[in-house]
Amino acid sequence: MPSVPGVLNSPDDRRFSRVLARNIDALLESRREEDRRKTRQERVSDSITGFTGSLRFVYIHAAVFGTWIAWNLGWLPGLQAFDPTFVILAMWASVEAIFLSTFVLISQNRMQAQAEKRAELDLQISLLSEHEVTQVVSLLDAVARHLGVRPADAHEIQEAKQDVDPLDVLHALENRAAVNDH
Repeated sequence: MPSVPGVLNSPDDRRFSRVLARNIDALLESRREEDRRKTRQERVSDSITGFTGSLRFVYIHAAVFGTWIAWNLGWLPGLQAFDPTFVILAMWASVEAIFLSTFVLISQNRMQAQAEKRAELDLQISLLSEHEVTQVVSLLDAVARHLGVRPADAHEIQEAKQDVDPLDVLHALENRAAVNDH
């Protein structure tokens, strides 16, 4: 059965609210869209990185290098050594390491860019949530005043009603970090 955004489709989904199910669907669709936008080069790089980060890759290398070493040490009867000083093996391993590290760096750079996008989204959602909570606190304070209810700590309520400027928080963090570093 195809997934319908915001609709509870599986038994697992029934434990979630419709909003949470919708958000899960939106996140999955976002990932699918990111996959669709990958260039061919990114797909090749991801495939290579995925394979080289697997145990299958380790097993293949253990077999190839083990056979190469055994062959060139003369441990395999009837086979003449072709790389007795292992210079060819060392060169091959070095060149392979250069390429593999490049593919890993390409994948890490793309993952870092995705992480930065998600962090920015998290920040925007947090700022929106903070603003909405501030509005709710203001509304509840007005209702409490109308009903004649006095809060235990009116000062904290007044502080909670103040919108927080994220740049002020950032500057305060930087200033405190600079003071602590000295």
